[in-house]
Amino acid sequence: MFTFTSIDGLDVHVHEWPADTPPRGVVQIAHGMGEHAARYTPLARELAARGYAVYAGDHRGHGLTMRPGRPGVLGDDGWNLLVEDLAALTRIVRARHPGLPVVLLGHSLGSFAAQQYLLDHAALVDAAALSGTTAVDRLLAHLADSGGDVMAVFNGPFEPARTGADWLSRDESQVDAYIADPLCGFTLDEPSMGGLAAAATGRLAEPAGIPTGLPLYVLVGDRDPLNRRTELSSLAVERYRKAGLTDLTYRIYSGARHELFNETNRDEVVGDLTDWLDRVTA
Repeated sequence: MFTFTSIDGLDVHVHEWPADTPPRGVVQIAHGMGEHAARYTPLARELAARGYAVYAGDHRGHGLTMRPGRPGVLGDDGWNLLVEDLAALTRIVRARHPGLPVVLLGHSLGSFAAQQYLLDHAALVDAAALSGTTAVDRLLAHLADSGGDVMAVFNGPFEPARTGADWLSRDESQVDAYIADPLCGFTLDEPSMGGLAAAATGRLAEPAGIPTGLPLYVLVGDRDPLNRRTELSSLAVERYRKAGLTDLTYRIYSGARHELFNETNRDEVVGDLTDWLDRVTA
């Protein structure tokens, strides 16, 4: 692990998994809300075995970057700074691996940050993948209309449920590990959600200016409650098509829930991801 200092003085903690062989490319992972980068260790090790150097920072308000006792608190202008932290890390890994292709892989909240990243920093990466992603403005509007606890709304389609986190995966052991993890299970505080909402209803709703040839991979489960049976992920993909992206792959996994890399069909998901990575980094 290592740390770097963000523009507001925050030390951002970064996990690193070196490639098992001379690296063919770099994958930078942006994790989701209420979790942390170490949860991606199995995926990172599989990517490292395929020749990819992997980096994943703990977002501000999360994991080892979290200020003590302040889960989900991103701070002043925290949402925009979270996105800038991703760009800062990309510059670091590019300096460490000159000449190698870099792919940004964002999951859930990390994919929302990646959506904004691509509007400002697309030149830093050679491709991007969005897992468990959605049309964020429409998702937030749905949550506002529901008027309840976010996690309860997400778990609603699976009631009567075994746990309050059944929406994450069909794999009960993965759900139980999430619940038992003291660094998991929270949402952003109100000011931080406000920063996300401002971006979602503005720039993210009409993506423009992304290089049209940038490879983009969108992967979701058709039981992911963030997407209302893929309605919202399909809307996000259509927006990117209208923005002119020409190398766009959209994959929907039948029966899968939100955390595709922790699902019962994770071998299929990871295999498809690595096949795509091999193509776009060749």
